Amino acid sequence: MVERGDAAPLLRWAEGPAASPPRAPDPQAGGRGWGGGGGGGRAAVEPPGRREPEALGPSEVLLQPGRLELGDVEEDQVVAVFVVTFDPRSGNMVEWCLPQDIDLEGVEFKSMASGSHKIQSDFIYFRKGPFFGLACFANMPVESELERGARMKSVGILSPSYTLLYRYMHFLENQVRHQLETPGHYSHLAAFYEDKKGVLHAGPGRGGSLPPVCWLPSIHRYMYPEMKITHPAGCMSQFIKFFGEQILILWKFALLRKRILIFSPPPVGVVCYRVYCCCCLANVSLPGIGGTVPESKPFFYVNVADIESLEVELSYVACTTEKIFEEKRELYDVYVDNQNVRTHHDHLQPLLKINSADREKFRRLNEQRQMLLYSQEVEGDYNPCEEDLFVLFFLEQNNRIFQTLLEVSASQDKTLTAEHARGMGLDPQGDRSFLMDLLEAYGIDVMLVIDNPCCP
Repeated sequence: MVERGDAAPLLRWAEGPAASPPRAPDPQAGGRGWGGGGGGGRAAVEPPGRREPEALGPSEVLLQPGRLELGDVEEDQVVAVFVVTFDPRSGNMVEWCLPQDIDLEGVEFKSMASGSHKIQSDFIYFRKGPFFGLACFANMPVESELERGARMKSVGILSPSYTLLYRYMHFLENQVRHQLETPGHYSHLAAFYEDKKGVLHAGPGRGGSLPPVCWLPSIHRYMYPEMKITHPAGCMSQFIKFFGEQILILWKFALLRKRILIFSPPPVGVVCYRVYCCCCLANVSLPGIGGTVPESKPFFYVNVADIESLEVELSYVACTTEKIFEEKRELYDVYVDNQNVRTHHDHLQPLLKINSADREKFRRLNEQRQMLLYSQEVEGDYNPCEEDLFVLFFLEQNNRIFQTLLEVSASQDKTLTAEHARGMGLDPQGDRSFLMDLLEAYGIDVMLVIDNPCCP
């Protein structure tokens, strides 16, 4: 098996086995294992934390972005299934889809990332209008001058939500290999669509925005409903290891609802998880907070075909494999290249500096992680898991900040002091610029009386 990833990979992600050369059609190919487990009777999703990542196969938890909490029941709503191919003469094109009248313009580029010809396989999350998509890509060598020695395809689905897309990862992986080995056989995909097609109802969530968040007292309800089961085991811990203290920089930008664009060469699947992790940094569960700021939207993978839609977005988190985006500064506020976080806005430059309060938060986060890992190892207690700890750590931090700001804004003098800043876990001097931006973004009426040491 060939292991691939970024120079400093977010996850221990390994490509699946390469597709075999073309062979005679197999009536069992692809199977009907579209509940997420690609055959063999194996469960669709392993419980997070129960096994070490090294013990997992390439198509198990690490490639399945999610876990479903017991008691959660969500309806399948697959609104489209499609096959995208690379034609040496015409480029990327949709070769087959159901329903046939659905608008898939641009999906041929979203589901086959730029640069994918250099890798054997990948998976991609993306947005298409009000829908979310998941596609599995595979590249197979062939002895064909017409195909220039390589056959590349992606098989994907669209849904109004991405919380259930992970269930079909195995099915899509199997089907893309089936399409490479026996092109033109779509019966399994057609049967899948008939079995899983959703009936869309008019109402909230049908447009570009997500339905409103309902804050319920379960640990997973503190995440956006659109995100509660989208990460693989180990995603958050690898995110922390990858960015280190810089997650506190990303946290501030995410809380300010800035446009964050993450660049990485293929494979792009693991980078889609970074998009998810960034979004998890900005959760707030206090009523009345967030009404004045734009909604933070996970766009996942984007390419040049998305430029027009990104131009009108006030806040998003996305990833791309196309370096040309770096030059289009009007499209983003924050650009992340590998572990290098930067911004071209002068007023945001102070937020790039790690201060003493950031280091203290990072120390506490790691301390809590070590305590949790110890209890898991010694007591075998996996509830809460590391992902829950990560989300709740930043949720509680955010709530503390906004609770203090609301209390000060309701006071008679509305004065925010250095003592308040320290009580919120912020550095009075180092986070002064961040606090000013936060007050402006959320429309909170307080007077900041923390002196700026740079001014006489």
